[in-house]
Amino acid sequence: MRILAGILICSFLFSCSTNNRPDVSGIKVTLKLERFEKSLFNMDTVHFAESMDRLVREYPGFAPVYFTRILNLDPHWPSDTTAEYIKGFLTSYRPLYDSAESLFPNFKDEMNEIEQGLRYVKYYFPKYRIPQKVITYIGPVDGYGDIITDSALVVGLQQHMGADFSMYQMDWVQQIYADYITRRFAPEYIPVNAIKNIVNDMYPESGEDKSLIVKMVENGKKLYCMQQLLPDVDEYLIIGYTKLQLEKSYDGEAQIWNLFIQNNLLQSVDYNLIKNYVGESPKTQELGDGSPGNIGSFTGWQIVKKYAAANSKISLKELMDTPAETIFREAKYKP
Repeated sequence: MRILAGILICSFLFSCSTNNRPDVSGIKVTLKLERFEKSLFNMDTVHFAESMDRLVREYPGFAPVYFTRILNLDPHWPSDTTAEYIKGFLTSYRPLYDSAESLFPNFKDEMNEIEQGLRYVKYYFPKYRIPQKVITYIGPVDGYGDIITDSALVVGLQQHMGADFSMYQMDWVQQIYADYITRRFAPEYIPVNAIKNIVNDMYPESGEDKSLIVKMVENGKKLYCMQQLLPDVDEYLIIGYTKLQLEKSYDGEAQIWNLFIQNNLLQSVDYNLIKNYVGESPKTQELGDGSPGNIGSFTGWQIVKKYAAANSKISLKELMDTPAETIFREAKYKP
């Protein structure tokens, strides 16, 4: 641990201000928890057909999606091929399931955090139809993770076992996911990913060609929105950095901005260039080793914060509906 001064600085940098947060304690959220992985891994594989029928009846909305989209079962396979495939998956992922049972015995803390986030969603976006349940499951590590459906937030526990989980250290996993990705395969990202999926559901990506600065501010708006919906969550988790990466990004905020200005990058519509700054990557090449990727989204976030501070009476929905060009122009950002 650092000295007290360092802790105080980190608290200022990495925590959202709580001075003006709304009181959402009176907002009712009823969220049902369904542990699909328990039913799946405890199924009677001797009487496989009957167990499958029972599983589909128990989870009529999710089970068909799980088997066809997550496990990639071919509906044209013979029944014995399907049975062997599922039994093989259950055998190979049994150690992960056992670990998940220990790590998430009741999922109570995670549910409380998600429910609190949904209270803020209802407060800021009262017309949005929030999910009615949370479904946990275990699927292939290299497949889907956390998703959202019409009625549920779906949590893939296989991608939340903690960065040091043994399976993540296997060669075949490391060939798929870099360390900066598996670092986020942790329990604390469950509520973050849930709210992120809701924000993306409310404000989906459009297919239009956009300049880098527009993408930066649009991503910044989403990060700012997540920050308001999860006011108790540290900023480094919101953006997916390490604490040190976020601290250094704040320290180098002017240098980062100069990177975009001096190289005339802001108005570029070059897709390959844009993805270097607002997409997943282990680092920002120009800023050196130890720097985070997605640095354009970090800068867009700071632009949105500056705009929001200057327009304190604007609602969160009004801010989210404000064009990125307007936010950038009126923020007059210059770190």
